[in-house]
Amino acid sequence: MNIRNDVVERFCRYVKIDTQSREPENQEDYQRYPSTEKQKDLGRLLLKELHEMGLSAEMDDWGYVMGTLESNIDKDAPVIGLIAHVDTSPAASGANVVPVFHEDYNGGEIHYPKASWQVLSPEDSPELANKQGHTIITSDGTTLLGADNKAGVSEIMTTVKYLLEHPEIKHGKLRIGFTCDEEIGAGVNHFDIEKFGARCAYTVDGETVGWIENETFCADSAELEIRGVDIHPGFAKNRLVNSLVIASRFILMLPRDKSPETTDGMEGYVHAYTLNGGVDRAVIKMIVRDFTDDGLRAFEAMMDDNIEVLKKEFPKAEFKLTIREQYKNMKYYLESHPEVTEHALEAAKRAGLTPVLGSIRGGTDGSRLSAMGLPTPNIFTGGHNFHSTREWISTQDMEKTVETLIELAKLWAE
Repeated sequence: MNIRNDVVERFCRYVKIDTQSREPENQEDYQRYPSTEKQKDLGRLLLKELHEMGLSAEMDDWGYVMGTLESNIDKDAPVIGLIAHVDTSPAASGANVVPVFHEDYNGGEIHYPKASWQVLSPEDSPELANKQGHTIITSDGTTLLGADNKAGVSEIMTTVKYLLEHPEIKHGKLRIGFTCDEEIGAGVNHFDIEKFGARCAYTVDGETVGWIENETFCADSAELEIRGVDIHPGFAKNRLVNSLVIASRFILMLPRDKSPETTDGMEGYVHAYTLNGGVDRAVIKMIVRDFTDDGLRAFEAMMDDNIEVLKKEFPKAEFKLTIREQYKNMKYYLESHPEVTEHALEAAKRAGLTPVLGSIRGGTDGSRLSAMGLPTPNIFTGGHNFHSTREWISTQDMEKTVETLIELAKLWAE
C-alpha cells in the first residue's frame, strides 16, 4: 500500500463527517456525553473499518471506539495504545467541509476559493515556509479543515492497515482508542483505562512534524455569573444595576499582559471567550491556563480580588464564580516514566526526522489519561492553525507521522 495515498484518502472522507462538539450551557449539558450525537457517526464508520481489517473492536454507549491489533511476536512485549479524538472544535463550523489541495506549494500566499477575504501566508503561519514542494490541504475557507484531530484518526488507521499488510514488521499488541469531546475538555470523562489495558499510550494530536510533547498546561474553566436589577430605563436612576456593564468592567480588569494574544512560551493566561446575557443577568465564560498549579491559583485569586472591588462599586449585584478543573500538566506524571517519551523521540528519529521535545500551549486527552495512571505523551500530526478556518496540513507530513507510528510499534516490540 502507498502510505500517503491511504492516509490522505481516509482524511478526506473523515473530515466530511460533521463531528463538532458543543460547549455546555447549563448543568444538564455537563451530564450529557458526548455533547453531540453526531460524533458517533464517525465512530461507527471507524468501528466498521476496523472490523473490515479483521480487528476486534467495539463502540460503547459513550461513543468510545476501542480496537485491538494483536501481537505478531512470540515474546512478551508491553501493550501500547494509540489514541485520537473524533470531535472538532466548536470555534468554527465543521459541517460541509471541502478539502482543497494546493499541489507543489511554492512558498507564497494561499487563497481560499470561498473566502476571498482571508489569506494563508508564511508570515502568519511560519511553519508554512518549510513546506515548499509539499501538497498542502486546506478547507475552502468557510469551515474548519478538521485536521484536529481527524489527521490523527487517519494516521492511526493507516498505521494499523500497514502493519496488517506487512507481517514482516514485528510488533506487540496495539490498542486503538478514539474518543469524543476532547475539544471541550471532556474527552476521557468515561474512558476506562483498565478496559483499554495498555502499559502506556500516545495521543496523535500534535502539530509540527517531529515534535513530541510531554508537557501541557494545567487548565481550569471559570464561569462568572452576575445578577443585576432590571428596571424600566425611564425610572432607573439609583435603582437599575446593569449586569452587562459590570461584566464589561470585569473583563477590562483582566490584565492585558496575561491574555492569550500577549503571551507565549511558558507564560500562562486568562481568556474570557464568551459573554452572554442582559441587564438582569450576564455570564462570562473563561479559561485559565498555566504550566503550574500555583500559577492557576494566582490567576483565580486575582479574579476573586477583582470581584471584591466590583462588589463595593455595585453592592446590589450578586456574583458567583465557578471554577472547574479540566486537566493537569502531564509532565507531573510522565517524569516517572521517561522511557515512554524517549521511545517516541527515537521513533521519530528512525523515521528520518530530527525530533524535538516540547511543551504544548494547550491540552490533550493525554493530560488527564496520564493523571489517571496511563502515561500518554503527544505525537505530531502535521496539522497547523487548529480551531480556525485557516487550518492546514501537509500530505508529506501526514505520511511522516504514519512512519513514526510504525517505528514506535517496532521499538516497543524490541
